[in-house]
Amino acid sequence: MANTLGIRYEQLAEQFLQQQGLQSQEQNFSCKLGEIDLIMRDGPCLIFVEVKYRASNAFGGAIAAVSQRQQQKLLRTAQLYLQRSKHQGPCRFDVVAISGQEPYDFNWIQSAIQAR
Repeated sequence: MANTLGIRYEQLAEQFLQQQGLQSQEQNFSCKLGEIDLIMRDGPCLIFVEVKYRASNAFGGAIAAVSQRQQQKLLRTAQLYLQRSKHQGPCRFDVVAISGQEPYDFNWIQSAIQAR
């Protein structure tokens, strides 16, 4: 979500996660393999976050927009990030799905994507 509107929703998701007690680590980490919208921290756990926005839940809404191909790109990108950062603790992959109009609905799915 690198466009201007996408950045707005990423910022909203980051604020939402901070309100839940997470700490910001990095935004829009990108490399040749792909991009990670947000990297957050919850104690020793590093959390890779995919942010999706859809105005309505038609066609499955924001959650359905995280395709299998996109999940694989996220996993490969996170693996490179972990190698570069030398992070040794636990990590997980979450999705923050934002829908509707202001005030937005936030659906935070923890451990939404599983590494194989």
